[in-house]
Amino acid sequence: MNRRHLIALLIGGSAAGGAIGLARAAAPGEIQIMASKFEFTPDTVKVKRGEPVTLVLTSIDRIHGFKMPDFGIRIDVMPDEERRVTLTPDKAGSFVFFCDVFCGDGHEEMSGTLVVEG
Repeated sequence: MNRRHLIALLIGGSAAGGAIGLARAAAPGEIQIMASKFEFTPDTVKVKRGEPVTLVLTSIDRIHGFKMPDFGIRIDVMPDEERRVTLTPDKAGSFVFFCDVFCGDGHEEMSGTLVVEG
């Protein structure tokens, strides 16, 4: 993680009163996910099967993609804009999400996991 991303996380975490690197609910049923060059923060998100959840996606640096094939989700994540996608997981397990908009060397490593419990 470069210095600019760390500073953005520190400022955002302290301003919102949340913990750095952990999914925090913006409202009941919402989970914030930040995209930046080569990473999603947090990169592991835990939810309950059968409970609706809204992923609130933001980018701090450029256009990224967010793709979760197991749930048929594909959305562009734009700088300084919130993009929301709501899903109700109907199956338990671990499911990969990843960036599908090339963002430079290291893009292939930009992924995360949705863990559906229950």
